[in-house]
Amino acid sequence: MTKILIVDDEPQILRALRINFAARHYEVAVAADGGSALRQAADWHPDLVVLDLGLPDIEGIDVIHGLRGWSQVPIIVLTGRVGSADAVSALDAGADDYVTKPFGLDELLARVRAATRRAAVQQVETPVVRIGDHTINLTDKTISGGVRLTPTEWHLLELLLRNPEKLVSQRHMLTEVWGATYVTATHYLRQYMAQLRRKLERDPAHPVHLITEPGMGYRFRP
Repeated sequence: MTKILIVDDEPQILRALRINFAARHYEVAVAADGGSALRQAADWHPDLVVLDLGLPDIEGIDVIHGLRGWSQVPIIVLTGRVGSADAVSALDAGADDYVTKPFGLDELLARVRAATRRAAVQQVETPVVRIGDHTINLTDKTISGGVRLTPTEWHLLELLLRNPEKLVSQRHMLTEVWGATYVTATHYLRQYMAQLRRKLERDPAHPVHLITEPGMGYRFRP
């Protein structure tokens, strides 16, 4: 059974999530504050953590830092509003995804399934990926149909393709490709992502693979 640690200081949310996840054959542990969450994670070694950012004792961001000091367990954060600075900071600290409160259970379950799938295959390289009508080989950097990419386009595309369904933050992409001094140059990302969509998506105006999460980052959806 997949082991999930749920961290939230609202008893109703903890109870509802514990019941619903257990009903779907997950093994569930709960914690109502950051200190308990870190101790529980160290003792129990969950397969995934659902973490509310607004905790009474320790900031959710600090819990992420604490976990990332020794573990790569997938972390899905719960945040109060779309595009919040807290959610961006959580992604930059090492969270894998986020869900905005109030959230639907189906949405959270889908994010959990996606994160656990990624974790199960994270050691397996997938050198060949399809986007629309194109086959992309990440090993020899070729694309079917004679599509050519610049080195910068390749770098951005690889960041997304090697993390399928994961939300990759703007800050991470900018830092990886252009360096730490460019973390606010989001217009670079918009321009390059538009170019990638024109080259790879069947309908660049309505992309289905290279997805924008407004104010947050980008996601590759296979």
